[in-house]
Amino acid sequence: MPNLTVDVRVDAPPERVWRALTDWRRQGEWMLATTVAPLDGDAQEVGGQLRALTGLRAFGLQIGIVDTMRITAWEPPHRCTVRHTGRVIRGTAEFSVARFACGARVSWTESVDVPGGRVGLAAWTAIRPAVRAGIACSLRRFADFARAHP
Repeated sequence: MPNLTVDVRVDAPPERVWRALTDWRRQGEWMLATTVAPLDGDAQEVGGQLRALTGLRAFGLQIGIVDTMRITAWEPPHRCTVRHTGRVIRGTAEFSVARFACGARVSWTESVDVPGGRVGLAAWTAIRPAVRAGIACSLRRFADFARAHP
């Protein structure tokens, strides 16, 4: 299960950063080409479910990959882990928030279940830099979003 971790510093208290990070309905404001919505309630506990659609918008439509997730760890304001349960994206993701200097550090780790044996692993190796760049860009946008979040 290959891992990918990206970090960002945020000039805001960890509690505010946590609220911004787990404001699922607003994740599309900082996460590239993605909309997220809870499937049940507000998805603020273990067992909560989320649905994300990542893709391109064209002619008023968003075409992309559906990523369903179930929250498997919920430790405010420090850690949220989800299990990707969709047909395409499988594995786990973890968001963690730690106090850092006068603000916080956010880490996003993806542990991907790569299908397809060696061919799948070769494909993951080829797209990994683009995935990392997308996550890094999203986290830079998140840092601005979190500073202004209530």
